[in-house]
Amino acid sequence: MKYKNIREEELKNKIAQDHFWIYDCTKIIGNVDFCVSMHQSDPELSGQESLLWAEAKKGTSNIYHSMVQLILTIGKARTFDDFLPPPFLGAFDGKKIAFIPYSDIHEIFYRNDFNWNVTPSNYETKEFKTVLERVTSILDAKTLLFDYQRDEKELKRFIKSNFIVGKFGLTKTRIDKNNFMVIYNKWLISVKPSIGVNWDIAKKNGIVDGDFYLADLLSENNKTLKDNLYVILKKTEYELDRKFNDMGMFSFQKTSFNDKQKAHTTFWNKYERPPKEEYWDYIVERRDLLVPQDVRERKGSYFTPQIWVELSQKYLTDVLGEDWQDEYYVWDCAAGTGNLLHGLTNKYHIWASTLDRQDVEVMKDRIKNGANLLEEHVFRFDFLNDDFSKLPQPLQNIINDSKKRKKLVVYINPPYAEATSSKTVSRTGSNKSGVATGSKLNHFFNEKIGNASNEIFALFMARVYEEIPNSTLALFSKMKFINGTNFRKFKSWFSASYLKGFVAPSFSFDNVKGRFPIGFTIWNLKENGAIKKVKTDVFNETGKQIGSKVFYGDLPESINKWLTNFYYTNGDLDIGTLSTRGNDFQNQKYIYLATKIDNNVHDTKVKLSSSNLIQICIYFSVRHVIETTWLNDRDQFLHPNEGWKGDKAFQNDCLAFTLFHGQNRISSKQGTNHWIPFTEQEVNAREKFESNFMTQFVKGKTQADGSGIDLFSVVLEPKPEYGDRSLKFSKEASEVFDAGRALWKYYHQQPKCNVNASLYDIREHFQGRNDSGKMHGKSDDSTYTELITELRSKLKLLAAKITPKIYKYGFLKD
Repeated sequence: MKYKNIREEELKNKIAQDHFWIYDCTKIIGNVDFCVSMHQSDPELSGQESLLWAEAKKGTSNIYHSMVQLILTIGKARTFDDFLPPPFLGAFDGKKIAFIPYSDIHEIFYRNDFNWNVTPSNYETKEFKTVLERVTSILDAKTLLFDYQRDEKELKRFIKSNFIVGKFGLTKTRIDKNNFMVIYNKWLISVKPSIGVNWDIAKKNGIVDGDFYLADLLSENNKTLKDNLYVILKKTEYELDRKFNDMGMFSFQKTSFNDKQKAHTTFWNKYERPPKEEYWDYIVERRDLLVPQDVRERKGSYFTPQIWVELSQKYLTDVLGEDWQDEYYVWDCAAGTGNLLHGLTNKYHIWASTLDRQDVEVMKDRIKNGANLLEEHVFRFDFLNDDFSKLPQPLQNIINDSKKRKKLVVYINPPYAEATSSKTVSRTGSNKSGVATGSKLNHFFNEKIGNASNEIFALFMARVYEEIPNSTLALFSKMKFINGTNFRKFKSWFSASYLKGFVAPSFSFDNVKGRFPIGFTIWNLKENGAIKKVKTDVFNETGKQIGSKVFYGDLPESINKWLTNFYYTNGDLDIGTLSTRGNDFQNQKYIYLATKIDNNVHDTKVKLSSSNLIQICIYFSVRHVIETTWLNDRDQFLHPNEGWKGDKAFQNDCLAFTLFHGQNRISSKQGTNHWIPFTEQEVNAREKFESNFMTQFVKGKTQADGSGIDLFSVVLEPKPEYGDRSLKFSKEASEVFDAGRALWKYYHQQPKCNVNASLYDIREHFQGRNDSGKMHGKSDDSTYTELITELRSKLKLLAAKITPKIYKYGFLKD
């Protein structure tokens, strides 16, 4: 080791002096440990803050962990919003240093449904492990790792070749595919307000500020170099390729600046325009990133990552044969900027249409830069409203010819937006405007496919099936059209033969909210076949195949239908309430127990008593035993077979699981706590509990009179000749009770503890709450932390024991 026995701060000084002496290593960028920058002659004009952001560790370290910690640090603080990102990220310790191009990992920072608020140095969090898995393959393939002593010459050569100073006093920042979005965010603040446009009116008519930014970015001497962009900068004004007499502009087809272009000039003095030509096509193609979030949600359209484009075309080759591109025609009727068509070779057999004229112009511009398309085959077409008579005549000829139509592949990644949102379902909002309900097809197909007509992708499928029969449909979509409850009518109408497909995580697609599977499936519309069982290959976000999964279309009644058999019976002791929502994994967080539930959310509430406790515990356990993942997110919980009724061990395991699970929010603050699973003697309580219902229940007695009446007549055959009717618990369940008992004992040692405390109360006592009232995720009490960790560990073992029976009794399909 070159740098032995020195502290981290000294190590950073040594690295700066020995390897980056020609650069400025004094800047502090957010929470990043170590930064390498150009020396700047005029700091006020400087835009390029850094060449390297790195994580530093003294001694020796796991370079993968260090790199992930750096990524989490950057993502948590969103450092890239305030500072331009560098060409490289790095990590180093006393022995070695590693680099990775920022462009290879920058998409991680724009992932949706990711908690960036975790502690970056905590290697045990789910988020750390998720990012580690995501970047491991990139690090293996791309990381440049150097040992200071063994690779000294190579390291010097690498720094000299890649950390190019060019000249001291650099005043302008080069723009590339890494930083064009960061610069766009700065442009929004500095330049956009100075442009003479009523942006609210403009957005309603399809004009977005990103088009003005592209006109600026791809220009030289304030003159846009690409003629086919939707907005063109011509010295002191913008020209628009539309007539906007009602757009709120200062002139008819042109608009200028309201400050004599002062802010525009000041801003662009900091940056070198245009970017290198090698980046133009990528930047224009990713125009979707410049579209405001509300517009993206309304259209529901998303960019298809190249990794899935290539894989989908491999699957098409597997199904249709090696020469399919010469034997078949391809129409992408939801083309966007055309990236789904990358890799296709026969441009004479390809058609691309899209709703937005801007995207048509982007595709035509890309043709000039080498995109393998014909300009005559790229056109604007509203697939949900326009008549096929508006299609180019050669494409009409194919659709109208029964033989040629059999050789047509409709290859699409249609929008995923739906007319309803979670706010609509919960009665806190209205339908999204301008989505599925605004199309002609919604009204036309409503009778045929029912509620599925609210989904844009379902309308695309329906029109292809109805008006382009005997063709091949190859599409990216949510998998809910197979197992979703709103698609029952759709599945009875859509009759086609499934050929092949795969699923990938939604978070590998830009700007897609949630964690669920997005599938690519291929359907032969020439053959009839009910959607009953669809088997797909499964790939993780890095493109690695991790198994296969079956999606079921022919599902029995739901678990919530089964639950209605066990609703509360008046007259029994009220011991709590179950809150339920939905029948799938995505609603798992809404399944919980509480003493009282007074809010008005659109959930079903079921009262608990001694007569339905076992069945409610089975329901609760079935919904929580298996963790939600992106892959099972839409899997449906089902009405079980009769097998569970005679399985006393299964019933008791579910009771134990429910008693100690984190979603058991029973609290003595809301009323009498009937859920204490121990006697006063077992936990050394200071006073008698207000209720001993649960321990009496376990012994086979009612809390009300202790008469020993059989509580399980609904579940088990009564056997009055038995003297001992107490529940018998498995080894795994008993170990959960033991871990819970230790926790309760420790709590009852605390000064002024609440003698009637529930598990939820105990957690609140040790973990506390933040200013917004949310319970903290951990505690400063090390003994409590050890005890609750042990309890959760034993609960996982019990969950593993319960899981096979969930499939055995039909609560889930395997």
